Amino acid sequence: MRITILASGDLWAGAEVVVYHLVRGLLDLPEVQLSAVFLNRGRLADEVADLGGDVHILDEAEHSFFSLARNFKKLISQLKPDILHSHRYKENFLAWYASRGSSGLRLIATQHGMPERFGRTSFKSRIRSFLSFYLLSHSFSRTVAVSEEMRETLITEYGFHATSISVIHNGIPIPESQPFSTKKPIAIGSAGRMFPVKGFELLVEIASTVIPAMGNVVFVIAGNGPQYDLLQEKIVRYGLTSSFQLPGHIDDMDKFYQDLDIYINTSVHEGIPMSVLEAMSHGLPVVVPNVGGFPEIVEEGINGYLVDNRDPSMFAARCVELLSDTEKRKQMAGSARQRVVGHFSRAAMANQYYQLYQKLLG
Repeated sequence: MRITILASGDLWAGAEVVVYHLVRGLLDLPEVQLSAVFLNRGRLADEVADLGGDVHILDEAEHSFFSLARNFKKLISQLKPDILHSHRYKENFLAWYASRGSSGLRLIATQHGMPERFGRTSFKSRIRSFLSFYLLSHSFSRTVAVSEEMRETLITEYGFHATSISVIHNGIPIPESQPFSTKKPIAIGSAGRMFPVKGFELLVEIASTVIPAMGNVVFVIAGNGPQYDLLQEKIVRYGLTSSFQLPGHIDDMDKFYQDLDIYINTSVHEGIPMSVLEAMSHGLPVVVPNVGGFPEIVEEGINGYLVDNRDPSMFAARCVELLSDTEKRKQMAGSARQRVVGHFSRAAMANQYYQLYQKLLG
């Protein structure tokens, strides 16, 4: 079975990490002959090349879109894949163009997230989303949603037929188990790109309630983005500079999670966020909003808490509850790791994609 993965590779964020883990999982399957095409020379391309993968670069900075499309179609005619699996908008258009005239080629796309529905979105972005969804629903063999909630949204709001969508949850490698820590100070953390959809401003408000109530607590957000300065200003305004850290980008995320006691997410919307899966795999109880794919990950009161609205006092109350009860935090920590080991491993994700490829090829 010949599979070609198509991804941008311009960032190293959630979708790119999923692509990397999918490639790594598929490379472990002897039945798969895998190639990967990336539109940028970046970390994703380097990581896959280090695995010994068959990597091809079509640098989008060196081509117009039409030149990129022609060159990609030519490359696909040489690789002759049975399955062409794309990720994100531009890649979907390129996959569709390359498939024209290739009757045996099956197109699959993974939808990693949904268009943002708040703030300003440009006319160009709305048109791009509309055209991409039209292509996926009319010209692709299958669209993969990373959560059941996303699948329902695609069906009810974007006109997809139920039989054209599969759900495959994201998967991650499972780290070694770490002993439960009772160190001081307690650390509550989050990670992600500092964009409005992540809702990190809410986290500052949560910290302003938790820190006075509990005392010896530190909050930390790993990541960079356009809201970094805004968050820093808000931390200063709330008088939290000694207890709230913004270290920027962190390479060693394993150590980041190991240094935390609770993981918190404040996103307005998410699919199946890699950071929450990674935190749980490190044995961290999580406090997350009850939106998107979170109810498919977190079992309320067992491995974390689902907060029903964006009231900072409700998030803070759950954090204080965990901070005040070490035994409960320890039990949830163990359950969080078991949840990811049992349902969200990299091997499980790669195997589900492989089974889908087999099904589509008959």
